[in-house]
Amino acid sequence: MDATDIKQVVREKYGQAALRVTAGGSSCCGAAPAVGKCCDPITSNFYDASQSGQLPEEAVLASLGCGNPTALASLNPGETVLDLGSGGGIDVLLSAKRVGLSGKVYGLDMTDEMLALANENKRKAGAENVEFLKGEIEHIPLPDSSVDVIISNCVINLSADKDQVLREAFRVLKPGGRFAVSDVVTRGEVDAAVRRSVLLWVGCVAGALEDVEYRGKLTRAGFEQIEIEPTRVYRAEDARDILSAEGIDVDAIAPHVDGKFMSAFIRASKPVAP
Repeated sequence: MDATDIKQVVREKYGQAALRVTAGGSSCCGAAPAVGKCCDPITSNFYDASQSGQLPEEAVLASLGCGNPTALASLNPGETVLDLGSGGGIDVLLSAKRVGLSGKVYGLDMTDEMLALANENKRKAGAENVEFLKGEIEHIPLPDSSVDVIISNCVINLSADKDQVLREAFRVLKPGGRFAVSDVVTRGEVDAAVRRSVLLWVGCVAGALEDVEYRGKLTRAGFEQIEIEPTRVYRAEDARDILSAEGIDVDAIAPHVDGKFMSAFIRASKPVAP
């Protein structure tokens, strides 16, 4: 698959997820009722009631992340935050409460349906310090050195050009700015056939970098103080129903997946001086 194909598949999947939420379903469970809990083991149970209770239900149900970057990032009043691949806006709205009215939170997404849902959630939440931008994470529509903190939730792994994403993140961060994302990473080598699967790309699996490679890319982009902290290890059996429904032979891929994919908190910072 080339970058254009991957981007189109991702755009279609997340657009459909937004429409399901708008129609009263869950983003990750097809026509399942909106019960506040996702059936996908990669994207479920990352927000406690004290957080989800602050937000419109649609923002919670539209979450397709693999962690909770707002729990990871240290956000301070008055700071400017950028969420790469902001989806329905859950992490943007949670961050907006923490930076306060003296701060600003941008959400960047390339999917029209998700942007429409996010702006509706912004309206329902009454968030005055939030702005959703249309664009690609490989080409961030913000000036150099304009952001204090970058967050992201299981989106960077979907990009076919992660080096470009990290260079852009570095560019828009202010000196001393922080990179604090949740993402899927791998441990050890993964079979090439798994990585070629369109369905697994969109499921946050095949696009995952090996943890050592992720660290190397961050270093080459200019980041320092890099930390990768695993938070949840995945097994094919955990997602048997979902994968089988998509026509994937779970037993065949299990040896190439089990114990090799995990969610992780990834932290780094931009040097204060060149």
